[in-house]
Amino acid sequence: MNVIFMGTPEFAVGCLERLIQDGHTVSLVVTQQDKPRGRGQKLLPPPVKAYAMEQGIPVFQPTSLKTAEVQDRLRRYQADAIVVVAYGKILPQEILSMPPYGCINVHASLLPRYRGAAPIQWAILNGESESGVTTMLMDEGLDTGDMLRKAVCPITEDMTAGDLHDALAVLGADVLSDTLKALQDGTVQPVPQTGESCYAPMLDKGLCRMDFKKNAAQLHDQVRGLNPWPTATVMHDGKRLKIHRTRVGAPCDAEPNRVVCVAPFTVSCGGNTTLELVEVQSEGGRRMAAEDYFRGHPVPLNAVFAEDE
Repeated sequence: MNVIFMGTPEFAVGCLERLIQDGHTVSLVVTQQDKPRGRGQKLLPPPVKAYAMEQGIPVFQPTSLKTAEVQDRLRRYQADAIVVVAYGKILPQEILSMPPYGCINVHASLLPRYRGAAPIQWAILNGESESGVTTMLMDEGLDTGDMLRKAVCPITEDMTAGDLHDALAVLGADVLSDTLKALQDGTVQPVPQTGESCYAPMLDKGLCRMDFKKNAAQLHDQVRGLNPWPTATVMHDGKRLKIHRTRVGAPCDAEPNRVVCVAPFTVSCGGNTTLELVEVQSEGGRRMAAEDYFRGHPVPLNAVFAEDE
């Protein structure tokens, strides 16, 4: 196929790479603008652009897809299909109807569950036992198009959003490859989305603060779902402490938010549950084992752990 690829973050790179490996002609890559990153706020290209440039593929970074000029430019490539993976912009109907095989989206959830910008993180935040990838023919709705292929990925009890991201990036490339082959062979039948849906909005730092009145499983899911960003936090000694990894501990009858063990460092939670802190990071510090951190910043047994902000 002659394909236009639209994508931006690291998650999309594997799909672009797979298109090339499968022998498709990627005639154009469309991605978002370069953005300042890091302490020096140096202007850096998105991962998809960086990979496309390595492969010698033309790159287009329009600020909008709604202008006739942009749409005419895309039309000139006479693409058989437009593949969209975490591009980050809504496609207007003029583009959706442009290629013969349609605009094919690779979405990191089992649709219709978790439509929206952060399906990977919200699946873990909500304690789901599985996620997956769905390919669909895009329409003007938000992740509402007819489904083409699905594949399931189990979510283990210690899997973080970062871990699931990496697993689904690999799975997504496989599902995309299978989808395009089936479209060419005429062996796939689009299926309308039915059943319960939910929305997965973008994450923000308002989700970070941990409340130990919740049960330990909920807090463990919070830590996993916000790892690697924006990261769950508590206040300790007047400073914000990032919590990178945890483990659900043994039941206890202490009131929530008390230190019930120092090795492993364990805090009581709601519902007579406990949470072991495994890996933490102080402001300006490095990630380290929680036991090592609290050895240097001791908290007595039965003390209140997390202070109010």
